[in-house]
Amino acid sequence: MASTLQKFIHSLDLRALPRVLQIQSGIYCQDSIYEMFGNAFSLSTEDVIKVIGFKINKLIASICENNEVSQFSAKVELPLNFPGLYKVVADKTPYVSIEEIARKVSIGPTRFGYPSFYSAKDIKLENFTIKHDEQITFNSVEEVHGMMAVNCVVVRNNQSHSFTLPLSQEGEFYECEDDQIYTLKEIAEWKIPKGRNRIVKLSTTLHKWDSSSPLPKNFDGCLILMPVYEVQAVMKFRKDIIHILSDLDVEVKDVTDHYDISSFFQPLSLGDIFERTSKEFPMVAEIMEGPSGNQKLYNLLSTGKEIVIYKKYQAARVLASEMRSDSSKRHYLIPMSYKGKFKRRPREFPTAYDLEIVRNEKEHLHVVATKAFTSPYKELFSVSVGDQFLVQQCQTGEVLYEGGKKLIDVLACEQILSDSYKKVLLPMYMEGGFVEVVHDKKQYHLSEICKEFHLPFNVKVSVRDLSIEKDILAAVPGLQIEEEITDSYLLISSASSPVESWEIPVYRLNMFVRLLSKDVQTAAPPVTRTTVEEVSEEEYYMLRRYENLTLHPPPRPPKKPT
Repeated sequence: MASTLQKFIHSLDLRALPRVLQIQSGIYCQDSIYEMFGNAFSLSTEDVIKVIGFKINKLIASICENNEVSQFSAKVELPLNFPGLYKVVADKTPYVSIEEIARKVSIGPTRFGYPSFYSAKDIKLENFTIKHDEQITFNSVEEVHGMMAVNCVVVRNNQSHSFTLPLSQEGEFYECEDDQIYTLKEIAEWKIPKGRNRIVKLSTTLHKWDSSSPLPKNFDGCLILMPVYEVQAVMKFRKDIIHILSDLDVEVKDVTDHYDISSFFQPLSLGDIFERTSKEFPMVAEIMEGPSGNQKLYNLLSTGKEIVIYKKYQAARVLASEMRSDSSKRHYLIPMSYKGKFKRRPREFPTAYDLEIVRNEKEHLHVVATKAFTSPYKELFSVSVGDQFLVQQCQTGEVLYEGGKKLIDVLACEQILSDSYKKVLLPMYMEGGFVEVVHDKKQYHLSEICKEFHLPFNVKVSVRDLSIEKDILAAVPGLQIEEEITDSYLLISSASSPVESWEIPVYRLNMFVRLLSKDVQTAAPPVTRTTVEEVSEEEYYMLRRYENLTLHPPPRPPKKPT
């Protein structure tokens, strides 16, 4: 049965890919030529294409009032890189079965693949009852005892209880509220269920408004997002991947069951390669669609080039940002193999509590006050701008409070006078301002900084990495080393001239390859080239959020007494 391409994509389960479609009718009949993203190709009636994937290409947005489109709102087109951070509004429309949720919502093993729902009624299992309105986290979909089911978790009294729900389970299931913030690209990739629109609320703008913005000035309300999908497909006798927008006026018919699907090329994403077993490496692949970019590495990854993929692994990186006060600061991922050296730069601390966090037993932290503070207690020190201190330790101090004695947390310091030192106590809640005085002239490798100091840590490149043709960090006046992260990489080299090998990120590089039946000349990779990777603002926020999900936040500073 024929349907429009848009209806077919909205009803398609990603797990059912690939699918073979036959063109039935539409604007592409009579050998019409279609060009998108630099790809020109023709589609005629009865042509067949193999759909290998689809993703949201753009969003049609309308201003939302009371969960409905405002009657005064015009529809505007938003690119996925449109700036801002957004909160997802829980969908009020229920799902009628677990199967519908599994078909329309991304569930594992991705970083955003753990959605939460609640049931309007109690669900009685064999030895467990899920209470109505209880948050259920969906972790993965797999076959259990010959039946497809979802692995779920509920948390009660800080204890996790695991169970499975069959796809056949019917009921009334609603999305739980989500308190995370996301970029528009993250929402498009993970947070818009198939066949549904999504309401989002603007949380934070990343850039100042200008007249070219499709949204009103000072807009801080809700938007209804309607996705337009980009269909990725291959045709017979073509090695490249074609891209078609789902809203095009063409009808298609699913003929997968009547067609030899192996007669098409099989494109694989880097994620597909990474999921292969370690025994299958090394392998030779031809790039069917390379990433965009001007770096030397991207020239190696241009369409049609053959590469050797030696292995997959998790690698450590250090996330760093330029020390700039404006919003245009750049962000970098630095490998631990970086051979340059760094010198320390002064750090700034907004509170006395921050001084305690970074205090190091190996050296006295020397700071200068940049903001005055008047203590409400005579036992504690009042700070003036320019006062200098050596930070000692956190301890308990006794103060007079409402006629009695009270114990509070204080920071013991030595005030530096012209010819002596004076022991003073600063309240831990003190909201002042301090800047570090750096006496250390030593040059540090990146691994030493991560091992010896509390992050974030301010530095400047003092000796550039001579193994890098152009060390982009050397020109940066100041860097803040923020945190260590772990990411997934593939090690590759050119198949024709394997002089050096490169690490490429699996989930931040959009490219497709096809495997070739060729032997690898040598299983040992050539020398690996160190690459400092500059990441976009959206990727930076994503990387920080992923890493911080596994970290416990530090305790909150003590409250200032009323």
